[in-house]
Amino acid sequence: MSIRTVRRALVGALATAAVTAGVLTVPASAAAGGHDPHAATRAAMEAQVKAGIPGVLGQARDGSGVWKAASGVADLTTQRPRQDQDRFRIGSVTKAFVSVVLLQQEAEGRIDLDDKVDDWLPGTVRGNGHDGRLITVRQLLNHTSGIYNYTDDPEFRKTITTGFPEHRYDTYTPRQLVGIATAHAPTFRPGKAWGYSNTNYVLAGMIVEKVSGRSYAQEIERRVIKPLGLRATTLPGTSSGLPGPHGRGYSKLEDTPDAKIYDTTELNPSWGGAAGEIISTAGDLNRFYRALLGGELLPRAQQRELLTVVPVGSAGPGGYGLGVSKVTLSCGTDVWMHSGGIHGSTTLATSSADGRHTSAFNLNGDWTGDLDALVEAEYCGTEARPSAAPGPVTALAALTDLR
Repeated sequence: MSIRTVRRALVGALATAAVTAGVLTVPASAAAGGHDPHAATRAAMEAQVKAGIPGVLGQARDGSGVWKAASGVADLTTQRPRQDQDRFRIGSVTKAFVSVVLLQQEAEGRIDLDDKVDDWLPGTVRGNGHDGRLITVRQLLNHTSGIYNYTDDPEFRKTITTGFPEHRYDTYTPRQLVGIATAHAPTFRPGKAWGYSNTNYVLAGMIVEKVSGRSYAQEIERRVIKPLGLRATTLPGTSSGLPGPHGRGYSKLEDTPDAKIYDTTELNPSWGGAAGEIISTAGDLNRFYRALLGGELLPRAQQRELLTVVPVGSAGPGGYGLGVSKVTLSCGTDVWMHSGGIHGSTTLATSSADGRHTSAFNLNGDWTGDLDALVEAEYCGTEARPSAAPGPVTALAALTDLR
């Protein structure tokens, strides 16, 4: 999500878009008592549209049932409203899927989190101070490796921002992406700090393939997607289209309030790869996070590894585990989550610590948005956040943005 600058500019053409929020499935308890326990969440979704996002999709699952709502539009040309079945790109939420596969492989005794990167990818991480002989698999998954983030490379950033119209169909290999990273010096020595790097998960995907002899996409499908019945979740590889049904994705490509809005629905996601290529739905993400936090996917020892967090420094309280992060909300509730930002799509998947209360949101614009408002509303029931300053969810999202 392009909230590196956390802009709150109103966009005239979009601010006038119709707000069509509505509960699609109401929990029985709400219907009986006339009280909508998700009213604050619906209001927070509507606020995103008023702030300039074309449309917002949301779904929550808890003990009362499934709640679904949509605000704004899926397509600025046709004005079609967003639909619960719409598929969208989930960006860095992909990382939890990759982490689960590696943790399952560890549970099978095929790999150890304390193995060095060079044990599996000899000589791949070398140059300008990078040394795969000193970096562990665990450090890739919790972003303490110090490996430079390839999406921060100035030339590469041009190709995925202002150069996007020209380069949207370009194909990248994982080794090319790692090569972009190792052309720069590390950001810190392995294990000495925390620093989000998409390169970590590109390497993690490569290790999955070395361990299994199959592509990381095949392993995610075999180990996660099929067992959980995530029928709308796919890994497109180099395919530029979105399976239907889907809306459109919109991006400004530049960090200026008056920048042109582009339709970025079609793109070759190989530049994100194992760091962020998956396509899914709100319903599938809720099912995945319920299983993930509910302990359905991992043995107890690996579940502890998944949820062992390291401090994230300037991003605030909480921490980052292995492909998931933990934040503490204003009401004292701990929420596990990951955001994902890729051209024209901002996604947030969240869960309570026991997996019984999950929520998933998608914004089909990437230049503004208040993710904290959505999470505070859903888990604390507050329509207004305690502070106008960016909260922990937005702070982490700014760091975990794929784009």
